[in-house]
Amino acid sequence: MRITQAELGAQVGVSRQSIVSTEKGDYAPSVYLALRLARALGTTVEDLFPLTEEDPA
Repeated sequence: MRITQAELGAQVGVSRQSIVSTEKGDYAPSVYLALRLARALGTTVEDLFPLTEEDPA
């Protein structure tokens, strides 16, 4: 699926800049936004935001 950052932002109700910040890891979305992003992209929150060993518990 090909979608622009602006299109994704419009689908989930945030700005393109919020999508860019989320992609870069500068912004951690709310659970609600993470769920909307996953639904819009046809995937899971776990796939979009995998935990790594460096992440605090």
